[in-house]
Amino acid sequence: MNERPNIQFGTDGWRAIIADDFTFSNVRACAEAVARNLIATSRSDQGLVVGFDTRYGSPRFAKAVADVVNSYGIETHMFDVAAPTPACSFAVVDHSAANGIMITASHNPPEWNGFKVKSSAGGSATPAEVAQIEKHLAEVLDGKPSNQRGKQATNTTFDVIGPYLEQLHRVIDVAPIKAKPLKVVVDAMHGSGAGIISKVLAGGVIQVTEIRSEHNPNFPGMDQPEPIEHNLKPLSYAVRKSGADVGIALDGDADRVGIVDENGRYFSTLEVFSLLTDHFMGRRNERGGVACTITMSSMVDKLSAHYGAPVFRTSVGFKFVGPTMVDNGCSMGGEESGGYAFKGHVPERDGSLSGLLFLEAMVMSGRKPSELLSDLHTLVGPHTFRRIDISYDESERSNLANKVLSAAPKTLGGLALESDDRRDGVRFNLAGGSWAVVRMSGTEPLVRIYAETHDDKTLSAILTDLRSILRV
Repeated sequence: MNERPNIQFGTDGWRAIIADDFTFSNVRACAEAVARNLIATSRSDQGLVVGFDTRYGSPRFAKAVADVVNSYGIETHMFDVAAPTPACSFAVVDHSAANGIMITASHNPPEWNGFKVKSSAGGSATPAEVAQIEKHLAEVLDGKPSNQRGKQATNTTFDVIGPYLEQLHRVIDVAPIKAKPLKVVVDAMHGSGAGIISKVLAGGVIQVTEIRSEHNPNFPGMDQPEPIEHNLKPLSYAVRKSGADVGIALDGDADRVGIVDENGRYFSTLEVFSLLTDHFMGRRNERGGVACTITMSSMVDKLSAHYGAPVFRTSVGFKFVGPTMVDNGCSMGGEESGGYAFKGHVPERDGSLSGLLFLEAMVMSGRKPSELLSDLHTLVGPHTFRRIDISYDESERSNLANKVLSAAPKTLGGLALESDDRRDGVRFNLAGGSWAVVRMSGTEPLVRIYAETHDDKTLSAILTDLRSILRV
């Protein structure tokens, strides 16, 4: 008797290793669960958007999804080419669809693929909607038949890039950016964001050069297409060699951004979001507030206090950030992983838009990236951040999770514990605005340890203490 597949939706959909757990059979089961949920919630007549990235088999997995959903009498609109996840999110809104399904594993290593579900609002599906889908998925996997299948519906291929580019032009006025003689290097990391920023900024004085722009599902030269420091050495080199003003990197499905300054120095994801927060509140005069996760910088709190705007903290995952952003009328939302969202667009991470807004900050301020960061630290004080990812065997998960939940130090790195937040792992709020978080990843077999404080020595001490407590 075949063992029942273990399919669990994490912080952003379901991801697994191709041909191991990420199989056509399991993908079809997930698609059937979404279809049944649309019928159960009387939304089947709105149709579904199906998108895919540049990974192995993604177009074929997407077609399998469409076939299953069509068999339930639900129309589908499918990408004509591999495109960014935020393009899928926007297409859901543009087509007034009930949901979107994006075949992508985002920043995971090349052997992975994934199944993301987008809400009718264009953001990540909410926890409540995911729970509904998982209930139907359990019935599918248990072999419970459905009497909901209707007349075979159609699958229509549509132009995904054109309308998405038009939307980016609506969200941000690129004319002032195009008019500046800046030199920009964009690192597409062999993913689906290739060509997006250069197309948006075409026809101006600004010079945009792309590296690693050819689609390659092997993502050569990196462990995974994640725009973090050790993966962006080619971008840093290209910026220095060409004398560029800034480097912008996009992850595999282009919903995250990484920034390298004019000297080739990598900016942490917390620095980038804090710089964009300062830009939105200061130069754009947007005071609607910020929605961000418990792993986001305390610089955001200091900036919000300075400008008189609220901050709303959430658990990790845009399925929490997006709805919080919408419910509270926030100007922006973000998480530590480098995914940021902005008002006027879908409540979803968009790496290309984030990069364009960083360019807007440079243009409006007349400052280089390094000068923007210096200005930020003058305003809120010095901050340094580091994240450590520790892999584990699945057999160790329960034991590690218990260690995380039971951790209760009185001090970390010599700083006294002032309070803790246990809504997602545990966040330790330390003296002087420093903090640390330990949590189990919702997308990979990793324990993540995060910390932010005022200097590198204290940062290292905090991380050492946490590893000692967890014995990892």
